[in-house]
Amino acid sequence: MGALSYRAASLAALFGLGAVFSFSTPAVAETSAISAADTAWMIVATALVLMMTIPGLALFYSGMVRKKNVLATMAQSLAAVAIISILWVAFGYSLVFVGDGPWLGTLDRWFLAGMTMDSVHPAAKSIPESLFMLYQMTFAIITVALVAGSVADRMRFSAYLLFSVGWFMIVYVPLAHWVWGGGFLGSAGVLDFAGGLVVHLSAGIGGLVAAKVMGRRQGYGTDNLAPFDLSLAVMGTGLLWVGWFGFNGGSALGANSRAVMAIIATHLAACAGALTWGALEWTTRRKPSVLGMISGAVAGLGTITPASGFVGPWHGIVIGMIAGLVCFWACTSLKHRFNYDDSLDVFGVHGIGGMTGMLLAGVFATASIGGTSGLIEGNPQLLLIQLYGVVVTLAWSGGVTYALLKLVSAFVPLRVSKEQELEGLDISQHGEALQ
Repeated sequence: MGALSYRAASLAALFGLGAVFSFSTPAVAETSAISAADTAWMIVATALVLMMTIPGLALFYSGMVRKKNVLATMAQSLAAVAIISILWVAFGYSLVFVGDGPWLGTLDRWFLAGMTMDSVHPAAKSIPESLFMLYQMTFAIITVALVAGSVADRMRFSAYLLFSVGWFMIVYVPLAHWVWGGGFLGSAGVLDFAGGLVVHLSAGIGGLVAAKVMGRRQGYGTDNLAPFDLSLAVMGTGLLWVGWFGFNGGSALGANSRAVMAIIATHLAACAGALTWGALEWTTRRKPSVLGMISGAVAGLGTITPASGFVGPWHGIVIGMIAGLVCFWACTSLKHRFNYDDSLDVFGVHGIGGMTGMLLAGVFATASIGGTSGLIEGNPQLLLIQLYGVVVTLAWSGGVTYALLKLVSAFVPLRVSKEQELEGLDISQHGEALQ
């Protein structure tokens, strides 16, 4: 061996690079006829789902906090994109989608080792595996970012970063494998087309636990905590709404009729949710608020998510109406009854919506669309299976979130000081502020 190649080999061993690139090509690296049409659609769907976090969720969330916390709220979404993207490539994708163990995948794709331009994943044989990996990355990103809405206005940025890393590793990765990666929930027949459990319920219950552990904001119940700029939230809603076409439609993993049906059901559910929430406010408060209508739209979108690839258009309308009704109740009566400060109603909209959507998928699933019949087609067992998935997700996400917050608090305070909270997180955490 020449001196130069010897030195290179020594450096690779020293830094552990050899361990990354010495994996044998895993069984997942199949070859297949990659479809240009499917690939083009999934590139668009991936961009749409990433758009849901930045700028969609960033605008939606920041428009509903006070002016002194707008930049800090945006920073949380931005940080989630940066951190989770790298962790997903490092080990998240491999642990979720490589290997079909009941609890967790393998590390054969550690840092995408063995992935080639033409390799495909068994779940998506008509698109490159690299695109499948990238698309699934955007789901992990927005799930972690969603949780932050429950503790807006009061969480220390350093604590949020540590929490996000831990929550991704211990909550999201196992749950995504259980449902989508060949784990025990998927094997049991749990239906979750685009993230009712993996995204919405897990983030919702995680956010609720975080809100309870963190405590209520200063002035909660007495001060004016009204949104700074609802126009930002409306723009964010629009980006989320359009992005959801990639979220649900892209989960068909191809440019096909099922993707179109999922998009139609998604759009109609959002419309029905917005109208239902607005009508409820009109009835109870004599005025339909803009905040209420956008909340209803997002509730409809979150609730249709697990069912979108299994139901028809009219089911989307019914599910959206139920979402508007149930999530309105959760964000008003339930929240006031238990007096918890879920700042941006992550549990009331996403948690309750995800749970409701999972159960309604068990009711309305149509064999002609998704290959599985639900309750109305004579298969009541599916509803029990869906309930099983809900219970597991509630227990796992809720329990692990609580333990993780306690662990993080042993290293850094979870919450800013009272003075910093009153001053605003923009200044205290980032040294910047809107003028």
